[in-house]
Amino acid sequence: MFEDYSRSMLTAWIREGRVKLNERPCRPRDTVNFGDRVEIEAVLAASAETVPEAVEFGVIHEDRGVIVVNKPAGLVVHPGAGNPKATLVNGLLHRYPELAALPRAGLIHRLDKDTSGLLVVARTPRSFQRLTSMMAEREIHRTYAALVHGIVVSGGTIEASISRDRHHRTRMKVADGGREAVTHYRVAQKFRVHTLLEIALETGRTHQIRVHLQHIGSPIVGDPAYGTRRRLPAGAQAPLLTALRNLKRQALHAMRLEFQNPSGRGQIMAESPLPEDITDLLAALADDTAAASGT
Repeated sequence: MFEDYSRSMLTAWIREGRVKLNERPCRPRDTVNFGDRVEIEAVLAASAETVPEAVEFGVIHEDRGVIVVNKPAGLVVHPGAGNPKATLVNGLLHRYPELAALPRAGLIHRLDKDTSGLLVVARTPRSFQRLTSMMAEREIHRTYAALVHGIVVSGGTIEASISRDRHHRTRMKVADGGREAVTHYRVAQKFRVHTLLEIALETGRTHQIRVHLQHIGSPIVGDPAYGTRRRLPAGAQAPLLTALRNLKRQALHAMRLEFQNPSGRGQIMAESPLPEDITDLLAALADDTAAASGT
């Protein structure tokens, strides 16, 4: 009857005394009989403590129910320890004040601070519930571009469970008994000692792409947590060295999103071009590869 709201949200309201059965407080396990009256005091103020601020970010798509944001590298998504303000959530609440009525200001998923690209934001309680369910059912298709160290011969699938690293609490690792994680990849472009991959996520674990690519021996270029020492082609020239130095983060970009509009009005397909720091590096790598082959 209340498909706009999740079971967990309804349960919380019952336990807070915001739901009455025949004008009396009730419990989640209470039975409802024919003719009973249920009253719900819906309280949607999950983002009320976050201060709206003007924050720069792009918008690829928006309608009454959903927004697709293009996040720049370096922008933190959620306020937290060490980042109490100037986050994407602060900026969303400034540009779309109605998002204060939604958990996480309507964000359906997240990106690491130094990963750029596309994020889905719900604009209404109904859209939030439907998009959250779609994400859980793997009906929101996310595609990334990742520049990695080494030559990846061909595409494939990585199926390796992920759990938190007990020795480094801010990092994740591949481990038996962790949460299921599946990453598909294909080769988009090869260079002398680097490969550009196109990544499709089947699951969405914390740091999944970064951990999985490290696991197969192809860490992402510039990754401070899961990367490796900078690998340079023999005889690399100044333009390539400059482009590598100018990359101040992992070369990972969320470039495409595809999903059914929660309003039922067709399919949403959003794309974000690679940002300048990555395109400059790819151009330098292409020039280096061409020079080495004599073309």
